[in-house]
Amino acid sequence: MQTPAVTDLAHTHARPLHWLATATAMAGVVALAGLVQPGPAGAAAAPAPLPAPDAATAHYPLACGGAPNKIAQQATGDLDGDGNPETVAVVHCEAGSGTPPSGIYVLTHGKGASTPAARVVATLVEPSQLKNVTDFAVRDGAVQATLLGYSSPDVPSCCPDQREQVKWRWRGGSFVRTGQDEARAV
Repeated sequence: MQTPAVTDLAHTHARPLHWLATATAMAGVVALAGLVQPGPAGAAAAPAPLPAPDAATAHYPLACGGAPNKIAQQATGDLDGDGNPETVAVVHCEAGSGTPPSGIYVLTHGKGASTPAARVVATLVEPSQLKNVTDFAVRDGAVQATLLGYSSPDVPSCCPDQREQVKWRWRGGSFVRTGQDEARAV
């Protein structure tokens, strides 16, 4: 009988303990690879959205004759699709009696970290239009409101005779108004 050129290698015969050790080592490598994953190639983590601007910190373009202004209503939502919410505020001069006309203002954050106050970026309704605002909301990226007004100066201020259901949506770099006028008693 001729002896082989290579001696018998006893360790070439796999035993169950050998397979178990190999499987455990492979499972450890796979688990470690799953934990140490690189981020997506070329993509930076998106910054978290900013909170909605605080309507109380904004300066509104109202001429109240020394009286303070009052934020009657406010709502928030992402109106321009940038991922950050804007605040929309219905504001009027604080009056001792009666219902003064309102303005509707869109607010965003001030520029830079040194100006935390919200700033007015759009005026949807001027107080000089003599409108009162009801049914106000921000829904589906649009500002919705019902505006009550007067057909002439002879109409008593207690009883607006015009009603408009309006909606503003951000398009092409500005707010576009759509709505329906109802010139009838409310």
